Amino acid sequence: MKRTWKRMVLLTVSAAACSCGGRVKTTTNVPVAERPVAREAGEEELLGKYNAFARSLQSVNATLELKPTAGTKYSGVIDEYHEVKAFLLAVRPYKIRMIGQVPVVGKTVFDMASDSQTFEVSIPSKNKFLVGPVAMERQSSKPIENLRPQHLLEAVLWPEVRKEEIVLIEEANDENARYYVLTVLRGGYKSEILRKIWFDRADLRVVRLEAFGPKGALLSDARYADWQPAAPGSSSEFPMSIRIDRPHDEYHLDLTVSKIALNEPLTAEQFKLEAPAGAEIVHVGEDAGEKKP
Repeated sequence: MKRTWKRMVLLTVSAAACSCGGRVKTTTNVPVAERPVAREAGEEELLGKYNAFARSLQSVNATLELKPTAGTKYSGVIDEYHEVKAFLLAVRPYKIRMIGQVPVVGKTVFDMASDSQTFEVSIPSKNKFLVGPVAMERQSSKPIENLRPQHLLEAVLWPEVRKEEIVLIEEANDENARYYVLTVLRGGYKSEILRKIWFDRADLRVVRLEAFGPKGALLSDARYADWQPAAPGSSSEFPMSIRIDRPHDEYHLDLTVSKIALNEPLTAEQFKLEAPAGAEIVHVGEDAGEKKP
């Protein structure tokens, strides 16, 4: 009976092979020059690389193409917006300003700024000027209105990992690459995830930053690619492609940098945003009397 069973299995496999043209596998030989090498590194080296970049980057002055997408399958509607040309200014510790314009025409679509306390967003097409506290967590029913300047600030000027923070290291793999992941914990009576830092083991560059809120809520998932020198001959690099996902705000941004200057002096005047004459002032976050943009 055992011999009969084995013979039946062999016949079944042979029949399957014949039905596939006689092939049961496909082999692809990857050229030696294209085979990535997974580099070895420890927690101390990776933290040193991350903190060195965070400390060295004090200001950013960039021109970029920005494409927002609002909504998800969970919200039921996904809106894809046209690309806009954007001018981004950011300086430590907490200041950012970004102006978005229609390509070629140069008409301003939005102008927004933020410091450690307040954000401001000017929308000329609606003749509205939004003002609200940075810490506000209220969400709009229209996901694109959840876009806040400080969301970009957190993705561009990374916070340092402090010595007192607990850090765990692990390996991760997918079909594209192998990674090291540093998980930074926030303290208190109960430890929680604060952020995750992903390094591509091919070159040990940061390729992803995840930021978490209370109870493990994923606030931001930023991915970085196309690291290049900020200027010809410069040793300072910057990711020319950035994707920022804000799951709870239900929008994401794709940014492609075309021009950038790092650590050049920026004045307070460059971050000053005033409401245009005649614009409706909307105080976002007020309760009963809040006006919806």
